[in-house]
Amino acid sequence: MKKHLTRRSFLQKTLSIGGTTLMASLLPSGQAFFSTGKLRSEAMSERNILLLISDDHGIDQTGCYGNTIIQTPNIDRLADEGVRFTHAFTTAASCSPSRSSLLTGLYPHQNGQYGLAHRQHHFSMFDWVETMPTLLKRAKYRTGLIGKLHVEPHSLFHFDYEISSEEIMENRDVSKMAEKAGEFFRQKTQQPFFLLIGYSDPHRLKRKDFGNKQTYPGIVPRSYDPGDVIVPDFLPDIPEVREELADMYESITRLDTGVGMVLKELQNSGQYESTLILYLSDNGIPFPGAKTNLYDAGVRVPLIIRFPGVKRRYVSAAVISFIDLLPTVLEWTGVSRPEYPLPGRSFLSILDERNPQGWDEVYFSHSFHQVTMNYPMRALRTSRYKYILNLFPELEFPGASDLIASKTWQGIVDRKLEWMGARRVETYLKRPKEELYDIERDPHEVNNLSTDSHSSEILIELRNRLTKMRTNTDDPWLEVEDYQSH
Repeated sequence: MKKHLTRRSFLQKTLSIGGTTLMASLLPSGQAFFSTGKLRSEAMSERNILLLISDDHGIDQTGCYGNTIIQTPNIDRLADEGVRFTHAFTTAASCSPSRSSLLTGLYPHQNGQYGLAHRQHHFSMFDWVETMPTLLKRAKYRTGLIGKLHVEPHSLFHFDYEISSEEIMENRDVSKMAEKAGEFFRQKTQQPFFLLIGYSDPHRLKRKDFGNKQTYPGIVPRSYDPGDVIVPDFLPDIPEVREELADMYESITRLDTGVGMVLKELQNSGQYESTLILYLSDNGIPFPGAKTNLYDAGVRVPLIIRFPGVKRRYVSAAVISFIDLLPTVLEWTGVSRPEYPLPGRSFLSILDERNPQGWDEVYFSHSFHQVTMNYPMRALRTSRYKYILNLFPELEFPGASDLIASKTWQGIVDRKLEWMGARRVETYLKRPKEELYDIERDPHEVNNLSTDSHSSEILIELRNRLTKMRTNTDDPWLEVEDYQSH
């Protein structure tokens, strides 16, 4: 029987995932985007970091990712000046677990953030975990937080400057957030900085709307006609869906305006060209079929990175995970990694490659959203296939409270719809133990090949690779499976 994960056993591990041994010092092969030697020799004060995290912003809800209706000129401009990833994935489709991975470089089942951090849900990381701001602060960085963090315990995050959600209308007063960012940028110091800005847009507000009923200083609302929105393939085309999508579009455009304001403050401070800027979302949109699901709609997210000195657009199809972000930031800054090995790797050296070799596999670990939503799933996504393991298929798939209360879900229920876009409602709620999809031929992930004899070879291969990852990362849920097998 497996022992519970301890810091000692974790430190002793060498992670071997997908056939590649990942040691703490290992860097990917390929043409270097930056010279590592030059990187480490440059003054540390020239390597600032601005991390912009939106909340529930799907990959298809920006102009630079192909949405021709929604207006996101500032995010699009950032993409024009940097690297836009077309296949970036979060580790889980839930806010706190996702954020824990990008800030620690560990899967949620490794760092302990199994579900949401706030209120009665109360999930929290292990106290031995090292976080991005703490590692950078130890290296003499000045650290700041404006808005949403949503990961616990707070004691693991050491910020010199912090603006609470209450001061900025629960992270939706994007003008005030930019003002506070400018205040941080203008502080007189020789230290480099790390600033995390956590927006609440376009997360639902009080379960039913998207925060558009409030008035925000300095923001001119941009409303959208429900008839113009683009209905995703995983949702039914009904009035309730269109109305909520239009509402979400408005929230995203407000978010985009705030991003533009922050970037202007950074430019005015004279530090724009010495700052690594990252824009990303924690998971997919807050609609059934996306958020809390390991289908691509829930875990494939926007990721845009602007590197100092790089002023032309790159588009990367590398399949990368949020666990790769911390190693990348640490390599770029020259800051040491934690004592324990990280399962991810830096992608600095492949940023100018459209389809770099060896970047075609990511893993997912979803256990909870709210504490009432016990539905652990593990998954593997390659360039072509998705394999999902539902650990307790006898359970009905649970709905997050904001999704259950939404006009979209209530519309599906009231109309007694059998289909949610391309997927049957019945198969959405009742899932088999294993799901296998050929995403190249079936991008909507509706034709489950796990019982198809012609796909048995790939099923076995992906099943074994996922088991190997879970074993090497001490997935506690393996112990449950050990009990079940006896």
